[in-house]
Amino acid sequence: MSKVQKSNLEELIAIFNKMESVIVAFSGGVDSALTAVVAHQTLGPSALAVTAVSPALAQRELAETHALAQRFGFAHRVINTQELEREGYVANTSQRCFFCKDELYSHLDEIKEREGFAWVANGTNTDDLGDYRPGLRAASDHDARSPLVEAGLSKSDVRRLAQELEIPIWDKPAQPCLSSRIPYGIPVTVQTLSKIERAEDFLRGLGLKEVRARHHDQLCRVEVGAGEMELAFAHRLAIVESIKKIGYLWVSLDLAGLRSGSLNDQLELGPKPKASSGRGA
Repeated sequence: MSKVQKSNLEELIAIFNKMESVIVAFSGGVDSALTAVVAHQTLGPSALAVTAVSPALAQRELAETHALAQRFGFAHRVINTQELEREGYVANTSQRCFFCKDELYSHLDEIKEREGFAWVANGTNTDDLGDYRPGLRAASDHDARSPLVEAGLSKSDVRRLAQELEIPIWDKPAQPCLSSRIPYGIPVTVQTLSKIERAEDFLRGLGLKEVRARHHDQLCRVEVGAGEMELAFAHRLAIVESIKKIGYLWVSLDLAGLRSGSLNDQLELGPKPKASSGRGA
């Protein structure tokens, strides 16, 4: 372990020691996995990893949380959240993530109060602070802490430290919830989420690792990593046939490749505020 990695780990351990007990929101990504593992190694039974299950969480992601918890031996609990019962979430405005995280942290706060944990923590890293993430506002509203941010860890720092700690998903591509495949303004439904999950499961079954099945009503716009474009194109006929069977009328392969958060592009196309006349609001 390099001196920088050792320093990062020592800082993270010190943060958890000061917390004394913590619930970690554990989605199965590398950030929350590192947070859960170090919290467990530092606090033992005083750390609890909690995974929220809803139709927006792919089953393969849930299975991975169980596998990681078993591998490292940390306490892991699965709860059900009801973001699809929240009007603000279903409406799918640009604030959708706020309603999702508000639902999550409300449940985690209940566990914290009922079972006497001192803190709720998430896997936010310093790179996330410069992105468009309404969920961070929900975290702030609920006083949830971000140990990786407090330790000054970027995404690359997280990956290096996770690799050093032999966390097998250290190089796992980002996997946002399935609702992130639906453009703002199109309501989130269980049926749509199921179609997206089935499409992405098929695409991954072809050996593709970085995949998004973007939902545009009757069109499924497939995004893959730039290095996997040729593989996707080689399977284009099978992709079209299988995704049409799922319920889409058209299937396209986005030539720009996978771009995390690409649906946020539509925010740039919305109506621009009118210029001020200088006579007040």
